[in-house]
Amino acid sequence: MKKSILTLILTAFAYFSFAQDISGSWNGSIEYLGSNLTIVFNIQKTDSAYISTMDSPDQGIYGIKVDSTSFENSILKIKSIALGFKYNGMLTKTGTIDGTYLEMSQSFPLTLTKGKANKKEIVRFQEPQQPYPYYTEEVEFENAKDNVTLAGTLTLPQKTGKYPIVILISGSGPQNRDEEILGHKPFLVLADHLTRQGIGVLRYDDRGVYQSTGDFPSSTSADFSTDVESAVKYLKKRKEVNKKQIGLIGHSEGGLIAPMVAARSKDINYIVLMAGPGMPGDELMIHREELILKKTGLDEHSISESIKQRKEIYDAIIKANDLKSLEITLTRIYNKRFEISPEPLPEGMTKEDYIASKAKIWANPWMSYFIKYDPSENLKKVKCPVLAVNGEKDVQVPSEKNLKEIKTHIESGGNYKVTVEEFPNLNHLFQNCETGFPDEYSQIEETFSPIALDKISTWILSKINQNK
Repeated sequence: MKKSILTLILTAFAYFSFAQDISGSWNGSIEYLGSNLTIVFNIQKTDSAYISTMDSPDQGIYGIKVDSTSFENSILKIKSIALGFKYNGMLTKTGTIDGTYLEMSQSFPLTLTKGKANKKEIVRFQEPQQPYPYYTEEVEFENAKDNVTLAGTLTLPQKTGKYPIVILISGSGPQNRDEEILGHKPFLVLADHLTRQGIGVLRYDDRGVYQSTGDFPSSTSADFSTDVESAVKYLKKRKEVNKKQIGLIGHSEGGLIAPMVAARSKDINYIVLMAGPGMPGDELMIHREELILKKTGLDEHSISESIKQRKEIYDAIIKANDLKSLEITLTRIYNKRFEISPEPLPEGMTKEDYIASKAKIWANPWMSYFIKYDPSENLKKVKCPVLAVNGEKDVQVPSEKNLKEIKTHIESGGNYKVTVEEFPNLNHLFQNCETGFPDEYSQIEETFSPIALDKISTWILSKINQNK
């Protein structure tokens, strides 16, 4: 009898241990900006703990490391300080993990199912289909300064020959080489268009994203600019590249980074700024906030109060000498606001955690650098030809003021080789749109306006022909 009982106990223990091992991929989706956004956690058990990475397949983001993963008493907790999110969930008897995903003080129900995500294939009519009528090569190059390996794709009109070439620089947030977002691949479409026009293209995964190494969350625009310089250095070693015809195309934050590189490098022959910032980070954010609030129909008093509160945050960032002191200041600001006007707490969040999460949104290396950065200094130093384009309905980098600032700063440095153009009816992704708000991005079938594509390639070819 003792043997039978012992056998039963051991069998039960073995089943319990197996059931409690959550190693593997777990996926689910949250509703965000009017779309279902897939979240994947890849969990691995070591001898002493669990470790995990996060994927966002809909945005083409894979392998983002998280800071902590724990699984005790059927409770899974995953947290990333740098990216400002955490997930708390419970393993159920049915084998799912039911919980809440919290990011930027927002709470989303998220049920995880074990296994790989069944990503719904969305057919975008502009995406090129293989076989391509040009040469494609998977490449890697080193940023020796930061010990980073960048992985990307080089496309050339043909395998042999010598060609002009552009480097594509992605916008803010972790991006893959296609700048994939909400079912769209703008850089894939742009690279295809340019290569068919006889212009080679190098595009690559951001550091720490997909196949590139490095630490994305702790990096700033200045760090990313050294990745671009490494790409230039790599291309200069390729026999297929015309070294006198290397250009940069930067989108959004990439349009802030391109002038950084061009200002200090004689190897750059032209730059294209797609929705690039032309004003200091704090001014851009205030201008954007004001525009968005007005478009939503909020009354003037509420807009004024919101802007006042946002300015208080930006002033704290600008005055702070380090992130630790900034976090203390922001915590004090948010505590004071909470006392005056308490807010409903997201499910599973204490007041302290809630306020800490709001403070961490701003107290991180990238945001601190961006808010303090004034692009005018580098724009004044750019001596090569510049094309700056924006969509009229862009609410992320509002068109009129940014284009005006870019042109003014470049010309104040003595460079009059600058062309600016605002495209009617286009949004931040250069799609034809209704409102310009991000919740439309995934619903629009068009990935990149053909008119904008033609303008960019025609302008580049004119500069190439002038430099022959």
